[in-house]
Amino acid sequence: MYRATTRNIEVQVTPRFLDERSSPENGYYFWAYTIEITNRGPATVQLKTRHWKITDAHGRLQEVKGAGVVGETPVLEPGKSFEYTSGVPLPTPSGFMTGTYGMVISDTGEDFDIQIPAFSLDSSEARRTLN
Repeated sequence: MYRATTRNIEVQVTPRFLDERSSPENGYYFWAYTIEITNRGPATVQLKTRHWKITDAHGRLQEVKGAGVVGETPVLEPGKSFEYTSGVPLPTPSGFMTGTYGMVISDTGEDFDIQIPAFSLDSSEARRTLN
């Protein structure tokens, strides 16, 4: 599990390689990742945007920007969490992801970004290569 906290908003990431969705012989590797966002601060906040930086084992960078996550822009009251699972394909057996979520404080309208911790994407093939 990977974890980062920005302005009392905690982001936890748990990635996992999906053999059944991958096709190494075709250069296709697929991971699911579960993210839990917890508001540990005193103000209600809303997740408005996402900005991902996805890097494969060859150093190729792909950026993904958009509104919300999995079609939602969750509102997090103090002490509340939001969890979702998404996925990412890569053409290599390993890589990593990092990024930010754009948040807004409900009462004041103040915008700020929170850090998504960098996390490793390692397939069973990548692990065999390392051993």
